[in-house]
Amino acid sequence: MRMLAASLLFALCASAAADTLTVAVAANVQYAFDDIQAEFKKETGHDLKPVYNSSGKFTAQIMNGAPFDVFLSADMEYPEKLHKEGFAAAPPRVYAYGALVLWTMKDLDLANWKTVLPGPAVAKIAMANPKTAPYGRETMKAFAHFRLDAALAPKLVFGESISQTNQYIHSRAADAGVTAKSVVVSPEMKGQGKWIDLPREAYQPIAQGMVVLRHGEQKALARQFHDFMLSPKARAILERYGYLLP
Repeated sequence: MRMLAASLLFALCASAAADTLTVAVAANVQYAFDDIQAEFKKETGHDLKPVYNSSGKFTAQIMNGAPFDVFLSADMEYPEKLHKEGFAAAPPRVYAYGALVLWTMKDLDLANWKTVLPGPAVAKIAMANPKTAPYGRETMKAFAHFRLDAALAPKLVFGESISQTNQYIHSRAADAGVTAKSVVVSPEMKGQGKWIDLPREAYQPIAQGMVVLRHGEQKALARQFHDFMLSPKARAILERYGYLLP
């Protein structure tokens, strides 16, 4: 009887594990993903296990065998690369467009940010690493658009992802920084410090791509989550966190 009970317990645990989807989530989506995770659980009964990092690092990990089921990237370039190299079960889809904001915990005049950032009041500017994080890449384009890249270069402090960039800004290790709008409008960060949108004409819309991975163990559930991310409920969550919708 005990052996039967143990066998049933093992089967139930295995079943529960099988119903958990492992999702590689770009760091800018972290705050919104809490709500997405809760809504997906409510609608389907299935759990999501998110892992947060920069999109470039995730791509390298996936190509080296990391066991993710779905990848929510901060751009389309990395998912398209994975699809081209045979790591994706289907072509990627855009699930949201991200926006850049300038954020500070200090009493800076953000309305005149193009004058303030190169000036003496700002010694360090945090941003995501443009080599691995799409938000960092677009931040550099925005600075170049206003011909501030050379003046700001000595002040830049790079986070390996948006998460680390946020730590630099929030802890005041940096005087200001560029992050995702989804961060500053989140319940956790709303009302903390000051922020301003960077002009949209200064950078390309950050088309964030989603892809179901070929070597994931939960293909049916991964497809279900993929479709959920394109549903009205998920879109409403993303819009609430400052994303533009495709």
